[in-house]
Amino acid sequence: MDESCIAVVEDDREIRAMVVELLKREGFAVVGCGTTAEFDQLAGRQRIDLAILDIMLPGEDGLSLCRRLRAKGEVPVLLVSAKGDDIDRIIGLEIGADDYLAKPFNPRELIARARAILRRTRDRQRVVSVEPSERYRFGGWLIDAGGRTLIDPAGAPLDLTGGEFDLLLCFVTHPQRVLNRDQLLDWTRGRSASAFDRAVDVQLSRLRRKLADRPGGDTLIKTVRGGGYQFTTRVERA
Repeated sequence: MDESCIAVVEDDREIRAMVVELLKREGFAVVGCGTTAEFDQLAGRQRIDLAILDIMLPGEDGLSLCRRLRAKGEVPVLLVSAKGDDIDRIIGLEIGADDYLAKPFNPRELIARARAILRRTRDRQRVVSVEPSERYRFGGWLIDAGGRTLIDPAGAPLDLTGGEFDLLLCFVTHPQRVLNRDQLLDWTRGRSASAFDRAVDVQLSRLRRKLADRPGGDTLIKTVRGGGYQFTTRVERA
């Protein structure tokens, strides 16, 4: 049985029961919550490894809870909504959600995306415990893969979401090599990534904007016409 605890925050009782039962059959420990207040009570009692959030909730909505989770820590978030508009997807990813799934969804796709998020989270935890000294320097910047921190040339930390950090780490570990979108999708989102999944585009755009706000950050990632993206700066192990 998978020891990961998943919280399903969904106000529709039937849908919540269906998703909870689906995940339990896959061996996960799952708790259903009808409101964000119920989720807060649950999170106060135990560790949450993944939050599956419906956007449309009574009172505080899923987007607001996602913002709070991102501000406080690294609880991964899978947003689910009946709204299939691109704007909802983009907003969700902009505020730090790890993935987005529109209703009605294929149950197997929900399981695959949940597993992919949890796998990336466990990989990060293994890096922290097994390779605490994996650090890289580039152009005055310092990235600590174990501690999942990024320090700019002035010595100030730059806050990145989990997805943004994973993207940057892909570039840092493959410097001066042209990486196409499919490679970035596969390395950061796993085999569950859809060929039409634009999440990586949103996260990459957000990462580049954050880097550009710091001295020298605007030249780190170059767009290669017809090919993909290239990390232009020389990288050294710290």
